[in-house]
Amino acid sequence: MKAIRRFSVRPVLPEPLRPLSELARNLRWSWHPETRELFQAVDPEGWRAAAGDPMRLLGSVPADRLAALADDRRFRRRLTAAADDLQDYLTGRRWYQEQPEGLPAAIAYFSPEFGITAALPQYSGGLGILAGDHLKSASDLGVPLIGVGLLYRHGYFRQSLSREGWQQEHYPLLDPNELPLTMLREPDGSASRVSLALPGGRSLRAHIWQARVGRVPLLLLDSDVEENGPGEREVTDRLYGGGGEHRLLQEMLLGIGGVRAVRTYCRLTGHPEPEVFHTNEGHAGFLGLERIRELVTTGLDFDAALECARAGAVFTTHTPVPAGIDRFDRELVARHFGPAGELPGIDVERVLELGLETYPGGEPGLFNMAVMGLRLAQRANGVSTLHGQVSRQMFAGLWPGFDPEEVPIDSVTNGVHAPTWVAPEVLRLGARRVGAGRAEDALAVGGSQRWDALADIPDADIWELRRTLREQLVEEVRERLRASWRERGAGTAELGWIDGVLDPGVLTIGFARRVPSYKRLTLMLRDRDRLMELLLHPERPVQIVVAGKAHPADDSGKRLVQELVRFADDPRVRRRLVFLPDYGMAMAQRLYPGCDVWLNNPLRPLEACGTSGMKAALNGCLNLSVLDGWWDEWYEPDFGWAIPTADGAAMDEDRRDDLEAAALYELLERRVAPRFYDRAQGGLPGRWIEMVRRTLTTLGPKVLAGRMVREYVERLYAPAAEAQRALTPAAASELAAWKARVRAGWPAVAVDHVEAVADTALNGTATLGSTVSLRVSVTLGPLDPADVEVQAVAGRVDPADRLSKTAVFPLKPAGGPALDGRRLYEGPLTLDRTGPFGYTVRILPAHRLLSSGAEMGLVTLPSEATGEAAGVLLR
Repeated sequence: MKAIRRFSVRPVLPEPLRPLSELARNLRWSWHPETRELFQAVDPEGWRAAAGDPMRLLGSVPADRLAALADDRRFRRRLTAAADDLQDYLTGRRWYQEQPEGLPAAIAYFSPEFGITAALPQYSGGLGILAGDHLKSASDLGVPLIGVGLLYRHGYFRQSLSREGWQQEHYPLLDPNELPLTMLREPDGSASRVSLALPGGRSLRAHIWQARVGRVPLLLLDSDVEENGPGEREVTDRLYGGGGEHRLLQEMLLGIGGVRAVRTYCRLTGHPEPEVFHTNEGHAGFLGLERIRELVTTGLDFDAALECARAGAVFTTHTPVPAGIDRFDRELVARHFGPAGELPGIDVERVLELGLETYPGGEPGLFNMAVMGLRLAQRANGVSTLHGQVSRQMFAGLWPGFDPEEVPIDSVTNGVHAPTWVAPEVLRLGARRVGAGRAEDALAVGGSQRWDALADIPDADIWELRRTLREQLVEEVRERLRASWRERGAGTAELGWIDGVLDPGVLTIGFARRVPSYKRLTLMLRDRDRLMELLLHPERPVQIVVAGKAHPADDSGKRLVQELVRFADDPRVRRRLVFLPDYGMAMAQRLYPGCDVWLNNPLRPLEACGTSGMKAALNGCLNLSVLDGWWDEWYEPDFGWAIPTADGAAMDEDRRDDLEAAALYELLERRVAPRFYDRAQGGLPGRWIEMVRRTLTTLGPKVLAGRMVREYVERLYAPAAEAQRALTPAAASELAAWKARVRAGWPAVAVDHVEAVADTALNGTATLGSTVSLRVSVTLGPLDPADVEVQAVAGRVDPADRLSKTAVFPLKPAGGPALDGRRLYEGPLTLDRTGPFGYTVRILPAHRLLSSGAEMGLVTLPSEATGEAAGVLLR
């Protein structure tokens, strides 16, 4: 029989135990060991059965056990201490409160997914885990962030395997009342709601649920509202489900509905209104349109409102490939923002021009969410130094006339929330060296360049730690593998071999991530005989634990999973290589610490950052990776290995994979395994242990999300708030009018003549340190000198006279206009480097409220004829 209605029955805690409810509903427990230990003490068996979820635990504890705990003075003291500690954490001054005045009063952070804890399954992979770590680190630092996302009733799928090794998806129904969530309510007790207008007179309504992530509220919009039609109720059905209109509605609800949810939350709670709006990937890009609508209702015109909204906006792109960006048909977007749709009073053509790919190489009929994100944000960034370079090249069409390195997309390298990902055993080892308080502060707040206090940990202690973590992983793998085989239809009698899977004394390699083709799950299978030799080596064997999910619509990814699973099923290797289905946070928290080596072999440069190796490193695991993402930035031979990249322009895919797989096998056979098994007296691998120590002391402080969030505050949030404050309604209107005037007049701007006067005769060469005086004649048309900046740009030149490693030298106006209206600019150019050297001149728009000279995408360079005098000076 099936129930005709479902509801949750909440436990009634005895009065002395009431603080347990508050502790369970604040997700700080997910990264606070003492609080988790307190819940475990409530009912150890129930804690295991609840998979470490306090809400589920409290819903299952027998009444007599609760009564006994209420009478237990020792437990009550622990509970009081935990509750007091949480209150101090929520209200005390932290890093942000100690900074100079001028930081944003609040920041709204929008993301399509958030990986906070396995108990709130609203994530699919790296983007969501990064967003969750961002919120947790913001809480630790005291940053006044408000998170905004969607509440997916089915979350992301659960993965299992068929007998043949084919991925199968399951979508369990999530009841918000059974999750650590509270519905946002009006003063009269009714549920708070946001509403969006849809074509045909329909509405999309959503409730607002709140999760408390330490000090940070996370608002999740839920369209499963009775007043909605069936289609609208399903908008928040599952993460990354559906396509076309369904996906568009999700992103409209996230962006437009998300801003309205933030306004509702601030109205009800008194939380400061955000001065900065951060869009984590393009899915939430419509939030900028809603902010424009808000400003238009105050009397600003569209252009002034656009300038105002852009000033306080930050956009982070996470994808290095165009295929990873959501793009919608122009007509679909036009229908939803037309007269009968959302954002009334705003011309749909103005909406469309923000997202259409109207640039060289784009498809003008497609509305690109990342393009809209960039056009609606004055500040943008990639998520590693290399990814910033890739992003500048990828989106260079939006800034025609500028070299990719001048495209205004910065980079802030991702980090990971150490208190979430560091194993308790690792934390205790650090705490013994520096004290519990200092260790917790170092992991949560960061700020150190090195953790030298860890350098003195004895070799024996480090090796014992690694052995303990490896043993725990072996137990976890066997338990999960047994459950997986039972799901695949195996009986108990045929699973005896699982008791011998993996060996706690063998070099253990981890590989776990999503399974798009570029991450190359099966590169390790390129030469199966050689891999088998590595796995079964009589003296230096290796064992590999693999996990990962393919997108439900990605059959090619599913075939990769099946290929790996079938190899792992081979009786010859199944004790040395395993595939674990249903990769998620709970598995990852055991997998990262338990591995000796973390393997990553994407196609360079398609890994934007790749934070799994960071989490492994914080637990003393060494990285073996292609130089991509963060590893390209921070790799050193002291704490890992780099897989060479076969990236020649004429290289075909098969040949590239063959070469890189061969390099991987060579590293494992000749460098990684010998170092692990090279034991000195006492049985300790001294050189391996030293690499672990270097990983902890040198790499550890760099990979922290605390470092990442501080960089966002200092480099992006603070300047965005300052720009937002400067854009008063009058200033915004003035800036919009100025931009319109400059764009209209720009076709008449020209570089007419460039003259160089050297302090010595050039004759094609000059000496280092000599100076060239430039005199540049320009036409500004209807523009004034105050509207522009004339620059000399100098640097190295290649054989085709292309400049690189450039420096900019502003030139100054010399007197008034000539009779023909031309103006003269002058300035010195110092020849500050030897070798091939060249320069050019250019004219850019200039205004005190522009974030960079490239912001408007306007630049005037010399014509070919004029450029004769702007060529090469040194050869």
